[in-house]
Amino acid sequence: MEELMLQLKKEIIEVLNLEDVTPEDIADDAPLFGEGLGLDSIDALELIVLMEKNYGIKLENPSQGKEIFKSVRTMAEYIQANRK
Repeated sequence: MEELMLQLKKEIIEVLNLEDVTPEDIADDAPLFGEGLGLDSIDALELIVLMEKNYGIKLENPSQGKEIFKSVRTMAEYIQANRK
């Protein structure tokens, strides 16, 4: 799980071009949207594509995204439970 969370942090930084952010800057349970990383709806689309491309997980219901993308930990848990 720790390894997956580190991997996700690196992918999020890369996909969203978060310059000046390191994996260490992102807390496992910090909110990705709003106060935490401050991501927006465009970033959410990028995260959906990232999960599909890198983990073979397609979000059936986009409204699930709010729960799944709450933090790096919730993303990792979802990926672990749904990975093909």
